[in-house]
Amino acid sequence: MIIKKWSISFTMLLLLLAGCGIAPLDAGSYTGDQELETAQVERIVDGDTLRITYNGKEETLRLLLVDTPETKHPSMPVQPFGPEASEYAVEMLAGKEIGLEFDGPERDKYDRLLAYIWVDGENFNQLLLENGLARYAYVYDPPYIHEEEMEQAEQAAREAGIGIWSLDGYVTDRGFDHEKVEEVQNDISPAKNAEVYYKNCSEAREAGATPLYEGDPGYGVHMDGDRDGVACE
Repeated sequence: MIIKKWSISFTMLLLLLAGCGIAPLDAGSYTGDQELETAQVERIVDGDTLRITYNGKEETLRLLLVDTPETKHPSMPVQPFGPEASEYAVEMLAGKEIGLEFDGPERDKYDRLLAYIWVDGENFNQLLLENGLARYAYVYDPPYIHEEEMEQAEQAAREAGIGIWSLDGYVTDRGFDHEKVEEVQNDISPAKNAEVYYKNCSEAREAGATPLYEGDPGYGVHMDGDRDGVACE
């Protein structure tokens, strides 16, 4: 009889927590002290910005401590590895329930939520850094809970020369220097690829040419982030 009462009470507690917006933690993955808040992903804006439903309201969420290349900036062209970052966000997050971990101010000057995203037991902000799809940036109010592991993730990607780090001079303290990269690509890419040239993987996919192997028409190292001879895998 005691066991039955405890079971009922525990079930009621779980329902109460779910109603308050607290997500279950994935054992061995989440390392913070606070409970994660739940949100539903409604739309991917780009690699570091989402539209979510949180506490019954649709909000814009800006990922904390990461910056991905632009794809929809009003005064900038699509930057290298911007489409890849957006595609990765779609693959990992589209339509999913995610956990939000706040660290410092919960909103920026544009009233966007600022948080780490946890999905399938992993810190998505850190995954962007690990895959060379973002730089560690906007460090306004240190120390941050996950700054050490995120800095290490960026350093590993930089040393491996993958993604944004595969383009010399592309990543700067102020953002991404797409103009310098375009100058280099204009100098070397047409000669290497004869009459076929793709600016990025999105363009190559639209042409139905992916994956591209070294030696194929249109192959370019600017699309081969891990330098394994296969671009746009």
